[in-house]
Amino acid sequence: MADVQPFYGLRYNPERIGDLSAVITPPYDVISTAEQLIYYRSSPYNVIRLEYGEERPDDSPQDNRYTRAALTLEHWLSQGMLTREQRPAFYLVEHRFTYQGSTRSRFSLLARVRLEALSGDGGIRPHEMTMRKPGEDRLRLLQSCRANFSPVMGLFHHHGEGVQSLFPDAMDRPALNAVDRNGVTYAMWVITDEKDTARVSDFFANKTLYIADGHHRYETALAYQKEQRSLRTAHTGDEAFNFVMMTLTSAGDPNLIMLPTHRLVRGINPERLAQLKRERSAYFDEEFLPPSSIPSQTLEGWMQTLNEQLVTAFGLYGLDGDHLCLLRARPGMIPTIQPDVLQHLDVNVLHQVVLRQMLGIDSPEREEECLEYTREGLEAISRVDAGEYQLAILLNPTPISSIMAVADQGVRMPQKSTYFHPKTPTGLVINPLWDDLSQSADPK
Repeated sequence: MADVQPFYGLRYNPERIGDLSAVITPPYDVISTAEQLIYYRSSPYNVIRLEYGEERPDDSPQDNRYTRAALTLEHWLSQGMLTREQRPAFYLVEHRFTYQGSTRSRFSLLARVRLEALSGDGGIRPHEMTMRKPGEDRLRLLQSCRANFSPVMGLFHHHGEGVQSLFPDAMDRPALNAVDRNGVTYAMWVITDEKDTARVSDFFANKTLYIADGHHRYETALAYQKEQRSLRTAHTGDEAFNFVMMTLTSAGDPNLIMLPTHRLVRGINPERLAQLKRERSAYFDEEFLPPSSIPSQTLEGWMQTLNEQLVTAFGLYGLDGDHLCLLRARPGMIPTIQPDVLQHLDVNVLHQVVLRQMLGIDSPEREEECLEYTREGLEAISRVDAGEYQLAILLNPTPISSIMAVADQGVRMPQKSTYFHPKTPTGLVINPLWDDLSQSADPK
């Protein structure tokens, strides 16, 4: 089962950087180009320079965002902007945020976890497909910097209190604090006591971990592990490259929030779009939802109606003027999808029946060419109205129980099927993948 261990994390030196809030970012895959620039401007030491560096017109194999990230990491270490933990540590993180008008709190544990091949019967289980380009990007960054900047998010079954219950005295200790641009506050406690760390490793020894977010990062870590093993004449299995940084959260935490990820579609032949409009009623019952005079109220009303559906359903915008076409799966009309755990998942039916069968987006290459993803429904609608995309598809969030059931079956949902909120930020702690404590980030 899961091998969860403390590690010698790299952390910002508060005496050198001041406010931790100025140097953290979200994980790379939710940062827009505009946000990337904001993080660059927030501090010369913002972790964006490591996690998601800017591209330049004159980039070359010798000078690009990956090589610059490695040089920046080395420079920050030599300057003392980043310091390495003197003892192996777990990092307990509280996420405090507002959701649906109330203040919520959720705890997660940052740890290093021994890599395993991904399967439905192993100790670490995936639920989602990945895309080629993000995987290539993360591998190049890992090869250059030899460090995990963003943690993989993992869930585990637990019927008691959250991970904070493993540290009954943690709240009495000093914590590091930060606030992100969306007002989410973070408190982090550094746990180095050997009795505490041993208790945590024992707690997870019989647990299965489910990858909730960060499939690309996990698969990249596996590829890097394979590469490093091939370069060595011998290895023990305990080298740092055999592990990946993860943030671990109880799947039963009531403040583990799942949000939808909507689809945007472009590059479709007009005849295909006309075919979809003609033939969708063979598989779905249709209901046309009109807009209101205020866009935010329009989206709120549409999403409320979508959330009320008791069958497989999603909303299609772009073929029916300013109306949303609510599609509800007709009983017995959706083609059989195996295994059964996938048959009634909204996102899976969307991809199998509408995107692949009816629109011809039937390969990973076509998906990368034709699909874009957003958490913001208003953004999806406005970009169709602006002519940037042909269709917007609004979705309900995928239930957490379905995610874990899919993982247990050893199958995967389409990419970007889930979005957990809030994510653990990048920059609280970094997991270096070099073993000698005196060694620098420079692989030379």
